[in-house]
Formats: sequence, C-alpha cells, structure tokens
Amino acid sequence: MTGGVAGGVTGERPRRSPEVSAAIRSSFAVGLAVAAYGISFGALAVAAGLDVWQTCVLSLLMFSGGSQFALVGVIATGGASAGGAAIASAVLLGTRNSLYALRVAPMIGPGLVKRLLAGHWTIDETTAVATAQPTLESQRAGFWWTGIIIYVGWNLTTLLGALIGDQLGDVSQYGLDAAAAAAFLGLLWPRLKQVQPIVVAIGAAVVAAVLMPVLPAGIPVLAAALVAVVVGLTNLFGTRESDLAEAEPDPMGER
Repeated sequence: MTGGVAGGVTGERPRRSPEVSAAIRSSFAVGLAVAAYGISFGALAVAAGLDVWQTCVLSLLMFSGGSQFALVGVIATGGASAGGAAIASAVLLGTRNSLYALRVAPMIGPGLVKRLLAGHWTIDETTAVATAQPTLESQRAGFWWTGIIIYVGWNLTTLLGALIGDQLGDVSQYGLDAAAAAAFLGLLWPRLKQVQPIVVAIGAAVVAAVLMPVLPAGIPVLAAALVAVVVGLTNLFGTRESDLAEAEPDPMGER
C-alpha cells in the first residue's frame, strides 16, 4: 500500500512495453544509419553548384532523400538549365510518400499539428519501422522516434557534408549508402516469413532494376510500388479468409 501511494505521489512514469522498447531500438538502428548518409547529400549538393544554405533548406523543407539526390543529380549534369527536369524527377520520386500516408494515417493519432508534422515525416524509413511493429502503440512509437532521429540527424549531417565536402573527396567511397541500405534490409528481413511478402520483394526489385536504365528517376520506384498494390488487391499468394477460418480453433470445441 505504501509503495503504491509513494509511486502515485512521486508521479513515477509507467514502464514501456517490450514492443515499444523494440520499436525504439529499431528507430535508432535505422535512423542513425540513414542520417549518416546526409553527409553524402551535403557534399554532393555543394559540388553540384548549390550554396550551403540552399543545401540545408532542401533538407529542411523537402526531407526526402531519394528526391533530394534526384534533384541534385540532374542539376549536376545540366546546371541551372536542368532545373525543370530536376524538379520533375524529385516530384515523381516523392510521389510514393503519398501511398505511404494511406498506410500510416491510422497510426499517427489525433491532432492537426501532429498530422501536419507526420505528413512531412512520412518517408520510406518511418513507414517501414512503423509498419513492422505488432501493436498500435509500438507502431506509433516507431514512426515518431524514427522521424525525430532522421530529421534531426539528416539536417545536421547535411550541414556537415556541405561545410567539409571539399575535404571528403569522393563521398561514395565511405559506403554510407550501403549502411543505410543494410539497416533497411535488416528491418525488412524478419518479415519475409510467408510467400506473399517474398513475392512482393522479389517482384518489386526486378521491376525497379529493369526500368531504372530506361526511365527517368522516380518512375521505376512507382512501378515497383505497383507490384505491392497489385499483389495486395488480388491477394496473390496470400492466405484466404476461408483458410484462416479453418485454421482457427473452435472456441466451443475441444482444446
């Protein structure tokens, strides 16, 4: 009795559930790896002709790594005259985030400000970490923790890369892109336990690999996303509801 009263008086915070703790650990693993890749963007953006402040504004306001690299890549090859094509490529590549929004919207929680911020932070990594969690509470924690870690880290490393880009030389030699991809793969791998997710992963990878050499940046990613849409709508290689009903034990029957 005394311990309960003392805990209530001191305002002791409730302990996190194991699912929430696991979601936070995943957020740090993915977030730190992705944030480190911001050094590459900062250095490449300045090398492409952008000022330090322009580079930092891109990360603050656009905050979509693939779109940012697409924009800078086109500018680097075509200069200021390629501005229109750069914007078009970035928009196409960023369109996938609107698809993610449909999936993560129920996880965000109420509040206009929260939803506006979530719209800015709905990216590959926040969606991946959130949807990998088993409960609504852990999904919400995964989304927000990943968003905070990547947003703060990405903008800090963007500034760092822009300031010391000349001293880094070829930033691709450090393998930061591989670190981000490895963290993403580590998050995805445990989910490949059934045929349907494996089909989606392989199909999307093949579609993207085939289309990347022949189509503008952004379109191969959207085409790969359509693989998941088609498989999901048709439930191709999925478990039918009738099969699930047969697999469930009868609550009135024998145990």
